[in-house]
Amino acid sequence: MKSYDVAIIGSGPGGYVAAIRCAQLGMKTAIIEKYATLGGTCLNVGCIPSKALLDSSHHYEDAVKHFEAHGIEIPGEIKVNLEKMIGRKQAVVDQTTGGIDFLMTKNKIDVYHGMGAFKDATHITITGDTNEEIEAKHSIIATGSKPTTLPFATVDKERIITSTEALKLKEIPKHLIIIGGGVIGLELGQVYKRLGSDVTVIEYMDRIIPTMDSGLSKELNKVFRKQKFKINVSHKVTQVERNGNEVTVKAENKKGELVEFKGDYCLVSVGRSPFTAGLNAESAGVKLTDRGQVEVNGHLQTSASNIYAIGDVVKGAMLAHKAEEEGVFVAETIAGQKPHIDYNLIPGVVYTWPEVASVGKTEEQLKEQGIAYKTGQFPMRALGRSRASMDLDGFVKILADQTTDEVLGVHMIGARCADLIAEAVVAMEFRASAEDISRMSHAHPTFAEAIKEAALAATEDRALHI
Repeated sequence: MKSYDVAIIGSGPGGYVAAIRCAQLGMKTAIIEKYATLGGTCLNVGCIPSKALLDSSHHYEDAVKHFEAHGIEIPGEIKVNLEKMIGRKQAVVDQTTGGIDFLMTKNKIDVYHGMGAFKDATHITITGDTNEEIEAKHSIIATGSKPTTLPFATVDKERIITSTEALKLKEIPKHLIIIGGGVIGLELGQVYKRLGSDVTVIEYMDRIIPTMDSGLSKELNKVFRKQKFKINVSHKVTQVERNGNEVTVKAENKKGELVEFKGDYCLVSVGRSPFTAGLNAESAGVKLTDRGQVEVNGHLQTSASNIYAIGDVVKGAMLAHKAEEEGVFVAETIAGQKPHIDYNLIPGVVYTWPEVASVGKTEEQLKEQGIAYKTGQFPMRALGRSRASMDLDGFVKILADQTTDEVLGVHMIGARCADLIAEAVVAMEFRASAEDISRMSHAHPTFAEAIKEAALAATEDRALHI
């Protein structure tokens, strides 16, 4: 039987990053993955493939709608080759997961393919092509999450689908119904809308992207309606049925009236649930919550002192970069270091176009907590860079403490906001004031100038270009 300092169950962003950091710190490390490829949901059927399709569909939309305005003329009809688009997506996935294989070899991490389950707190059985058992002084649970399903919606993976199937459709839907107005549903909805589908979004809450600042929800809703999305908020889905190639979704609107939607595909996108099935956690003394999450303390330590858990199986936002931070945190904790994570400063991003990004407190949270704040907001359309690229939608909003001027939250929607949010994270990590940001030089012309202008707006309403 092989013995390890650390064994990690799950090879998603949390698991493989934890493995690398453990190896860097001199620990003999093993990683266990039930699927044939490493990388977990994010690399295989989540973040990476969805961004590949978002980029491909964006290029197509630009060619059809915007190239002529740029003076680019393409003779003949512009067509979508969905099979080739899906193939490119898969090539990106294969290259990325292959990169993880390389990193495991480079860092001398032993990789086991099979289902990992605890025999006890220090022994893990691996069931796969061959059955093995290993010993580990410490273990890290990084088994991730799976799409949440609805009890009355049988996912057949053909017409009633999850995000996994939406990434490899054989045809462009004529009418795609999406249950859930969160990140995953909106991103995949935009992919197929660009390719020619009618898209209907049904959301239980009173706005799309309901966990983000309401100003972002309002702006994205406006943009999506302009793009001919059909957005239905405050709708409670009660029934999903398939009849041949037609799917019928029934829901109650906010007046309690029954409404009906018909399409050829229905994407169930109502969030994700922790995946702990088959882990045999109880044999190791690891406690789970009623929601299936692994219980952890402030050090991400489970009820078994030598076992930790990270990522989607523990509380908090289900984000790949949150899992990565937790993976490093646990590795360094095991090594006896004193790492730190500020969960308030983990950014959230929606990769639609315009992109949506946020970090820190929302206006709703500040009001709820009774914190006096001031606001600075700047529209993207006022930027020269936005006009040059024809990306006019969106804004940057900065929330700062009324008394100290410390930045408490930054919320943005517009071109390249997924990248721009990093500036806000850095500023807030160093507890910058709005005035600090306003006095920093930003290259011109760039989208980042909107951050400086929003900071100026928060500093005695001093924005220069509005």
